[in-house]
Amino acid sequence: MKRAIYPGSFDPVTKGHLDIIKRSASVFDEVIVVLMRNPDKNYLFSEEERLDMLKECCKGLDNVTCDIGEGLSIHYAKEKDAKVMIRGIRAVLDYEYELRNATANMWINDDIETCFFMAKPEYSFLSSSTVKEIASFGEDVSGFADAYVIEKLKLKYQK
Repeated sequence: MKRAIYPGSFDPVTKGHLDIIKRSASVFDEVIVVLMRNPDKNYLFSEEERLDMLKECCKGLDNVTCDIGEGLSIHYAKEKDAKVMIRGIRAVLDYEYELRNATANMWINDDIETCFFMAKPEYSFLSSSTVKEIASFGEDVSGFADAYVIEKLKLKYQK
């Protein structure tokens, strides 16, 4: 069985993230979408809120589970006996960042591969930060996030 993890902060989960989750679920037997704790980030949503949104958005994907992890993603992957770490690439800047991380991960554990999924063109500009910024001004983000996430954003940005 090929198990993969897709680590990230998902603050909030976007349609771009969901596209990568769905595509990876069609390639691997099992995908664990894992919220990794990063003490250096300031999150809009709590871990519990982000996990709730992920679970809601991944309903119906029978081979996808959602979890919270801490420490290095490569250690989490080993703990879960995952053979692949999924990463999304939107642009050249993402590639450079992800290449550095993938190379470092090879030094730590070369039994776990990093698999890059290229963002579809319609999501190549999309980030959680973009969604939050647009939503904070009360603009429509229905092209960028699931309806459940949009409702959560509206609650956060009520004025």
